[in-house]
Amino acid sequence: METAIQTLPVSLTEGAIQEIKRLMHEPGFDASQKLRIGVKGGGCSGMTYVLGFDRQEEGDETFEIEGVPCIMNKSHQLYLYGMEVDWQGGLNSRGFTFSNPNASKTCGCGTSFAV
Repeated sequence: METAIQTLPVSLTEGAIQEIKRLMHEPGFDASQKLRIGVKGGGCSGMTYVLGFDRQEEGDETFEIEGVPCIMNKSHQLYLYGMEVDWQGGLNSRGFTFSNPNASKTCGCGTSFAV
């Protein structure tokens, strides 16, 4: 019997996975929450990325990336499919970065894009 391979809507680099798991092991972390990856209106280019821990809601798709439970509103896949999330730990640029093949335009802040 063949098993279907699930294609994940987004990917996380090894650095992003390590940082997310570090945050999940912080004292007081609410283990009932999952990593929400999404978008919202706003930002200098029209849309802003959402990345944070949240509770699952109706209309969310669930998936797992190397032990990290993730949720995404199904309607956000149109904007995010194929995106890679990375973690930059350097002195000059520290934080999560987004490499989105669907973005027609991005801005200097790295968290805003247009489609």
